[in-house]
Amino acid sequence: MIGGIGSVIPSIATQLGNVASGPAGTQGTASSFADVFQSAVNDVDGLQNSADQQVANLLQGSGNADIGKTMVSVEKADVAFQLMMQVRNKVVSAYQEMEKMQF
Repeated sequence: MIGGIGSVIPSIATQLGNVASGPAGTQGTASSFADVFQSAVNDVDGLQNSADQQVANLLQGSGNADIGKTMVSVEKADVAFQLMMQVRNKVVSAYQEMEKMQF
């Protein structure tokens, strides 16, 4: 299971720091922005799937369903999705600013 939003944000920050540190080969863990973004999307998808599963268990009335944990899981997925959308908006904005530049 995904560790939650608490583990997603530091993971993304570390990966972005590696991308900003230089080209591959200068740092052993450097990766492209696309890889970092794909990883973040996968983490958000995992949180969403986990929340969906917990909601389904709650609706079915299974014995291990807990409404408190379900609500926390849904909120984690929502916050992670909102964070991802804000990052997307910033990337689109940066791209639009670069389009305006003249070389």
